[in-house]
Amino acid sequence: MAAKLQSHDKITGKQRAEVGRELKTAYEAGASIRELAEDIGRSYGFVHRLLEETGVEMRARGGSYKHSE
Repeated sequence: MAAKLQSHDKITGKQRAEVGRELKTAYEAGASIRELAEDIGRSYGFVHRLLEETGVEMRARGGSYKHSE
């Protein structure tokens, strides 16, 4: 995963594409958006937008539920 980014730096061009690819790979491997945001030091919204830009298919909210019987 990419190193922590500075929270106020603009991420554009090649850097944005590279970070987006890394986030997409991690998300598709099962990482949550919140986990990714924490890992790189950016907001949930930033990570969500970047994933959308890469064309990733978003998972349903809430994850899997296990019901006890």
